Amino acid sequence: MGREPERAVLDRMLSGAADAPPVAYLHGPGGIGKSWLLRYAARQAELAGRRVVHLDARYLDADPRRLAEAAALACAEPGVVLLIDTFEQSQVLEPWLRDTFLPRLADGAVVVLASRAAPDAEWSLDPGWAQLFTELPVRPLDPARSEALLAARGVPADQRDAVAAFAGGNPLALSLAASVLAAGVPWEPTGDVLTTLVERLVGDLPSPVHRRALEVVGQAYVTRESLLRAVLGDEDAAAVFPWLRQLPYVEATPEGLHPHDAVRSALAADLRWRDPDRYEEIRVRVSVAGLHAARRASESDALLRVAEWMFLFRADCGPDERYDWRPYPHVEDSPLRPADVPAVRRMAQQEDGPEAAAAVAHWAGRQPEGFRVYRYAGSAAPVAFVSFLQLEAPSPEDRAADPVVAALWDFVGATAPLEPGEHLSVRRFAVQSGRAERASPLMDLIGRRAVAGDMRARGRAMSFAVVADADRVRGYFGTAGLQEVVSADVGGRKQHVFGRDWRRQPVERWVEHRARAGIVPSAGWTDAAPGRDGPSGAAFEEAVVEALRTWHAPREFATSALLRSRLVSPGSDDPVADLRGAITAALDALQVDPAGVKAHEALTATYLSASRTHKAAARRLGVPYGTYRRHLALARERLVEQLRRRMG
Repeated sequence: MGREPERAVLDRMLSGAADAPPVAYLHGPGGIGKSWLLRYAARQAELAGRRVVHLDARYLDADPRRLAEAAALACAEPGVVLLIDTFEQSQVLEPWLRDTFLPRLADGAVVVLASRAAPDAEWSLDPGWAQLFTELPVRPLDPARSEALLAARGVPADQRDAVAAFAGGNPLALSLAASVLAAGVPWEPTGDVLTTLVERLVGDLPSPVHRRALEVVGQAYVTRESLLRAVLGDEDAAAVFPWLRQLPYVEATPEGLHPHDAVRSALAADLRWRDPDRYEEIRVRVSVAGLHAARRASESDALLRVAEWMFLFRADCGPDERYDWRPYPHVEDSPLRPADVPAVRRMAQQEDGPEAAAAVAHWAGRQPEGFRVYRYAGSAAPVAFVSFLQLEAPSPEDRAADPVVAALWDFVGATAPLEPGEHLSVRRFAVQSGRAERASPLMDLIGRRAVAGDMRARGRAMSFAVVADADRVRGYFGTAGLQEVVSADVGGRKQHVFGRDWRRQPVERWVEHRARAGIVPSAGWTDAAPGRDGPSGAAFEEAVVEALRTWHAPREFATSALLRSRLVSPGSDDPVADLRGAITAALDALQVDPAGVKAHEALTATYLSASRTHKAAARRLGVPYGTYRRHLALARERLVEQLRRRMG
């Protein structure tokens, strides 16, 4: 429906008109019709007797060698039509495509790219490309076209305006909305309509297990059978994974199963509206499964597993700082080599000054194994580097060489001293040439390595990251549970240190809290240092709730921060049993007064009876969900108060 201007340009290109550009770049949001225009171009080319090479950039891994191999025919045979869909998945190849590959095309070849991202400015700034390239933004349909599409799909005239307003001219949204409308049913984008959209989109489901499998697919970046096993169990996963592979809106790729973007969004939005507790539960299970996958992975695969885990939190960044979870095969991540040291020193001096360069030289000599260097494939020149220092005790030499580490040791010594066998990690430098700390594939890879280190480390008590632009990262770090703890001046430039104490909130709890709506993971620095008194303040309340949540998960319960509190006798032979006994006794004590009886019932139904969701607990108690939530909040307060009394 429509797209006459875009089709006219493609028709001229395919006809071989002398004034037609050989390269066209379609771009627009998902569902706007880019893939349909590529299919149109393919049909027209075949009718004209031209050979067509149709590629999907999702399967090229942003690797120039794979693209060159897959599109080789366009360089060997005149008149070939090369179509590349979902080019946003290989956007980093845009300069290589323009400067290296396209000049090698055979005579009369035509290239059409389709991407969600707009082309970079170099196409129009380069005089050589200005006449050979055309940009085709694919925009939403205008009201008349939207009306015509809905009419063609049989939507009653009195409902078209409401549907068009909801869809905003997006052809896919218009089609999805049209598919659920029956004559005489008013259009309302409510939860009921959203549910209907999902039902029409995915069809009838064989069982609740199949629906739960789709709920996982709607949350995870990629779904493998191992993820389904972690969330659904062995038997259910084995039954539904082959079914998922056959669905028309789920693609089986070398990575695993990917749903269509619209399906993913619809599934997630529907579940969040229909059952917010279940939505959160799925997110938590996928998050925990991601942690275990990262821990099980080989060194070479660990960063990919971390990137998949980070997909859950893609909305945490601002619009200008989007994290990209895809692999970057065109970037090499390698250990520091002796020949790299002068280059990393130069980068540090250019970005942060001579004092920073001197600190880099010191740590490159002290802990060269903590450095990672990044370079583009085929090049020996470093373009970025990062250092992860592992420190167990302060030394005069380190303090003298690096004022940031000196300030950090002062903070640790005053607030949270290390115990024997513990260490802390510091992402001391993260430098890329010419871009400071701005988002880029290089910084994405550095972020993955930082998370992988925390997930896979043993004996790590604390983690820290040093940044210069604290205001830019403060919000994102806050959602991840990192708090600014100290700053230091290095050559007239302020360096800010953010960190967390893993002894207050183990990694297992952290990945759960990252996935829970409205819960910010705790850094732990606002409370007293850990020790025999255990957590205090808000951290104590959080630890009580975590102990209840993990009541039926022995391995997780055994990591409770309350084990370091006075609820457990010093030198106890079974501190876990002591802690369970203390919590049980405090729960029993709540029943002394009538109000406490309700508190006891709410906590027992929610945690000890292992209700699957909070709504199930409310049904068990026979009260409205809103009433139940108020009872539960008061019950937690009463239990925390009772446990504090027991500690004296």
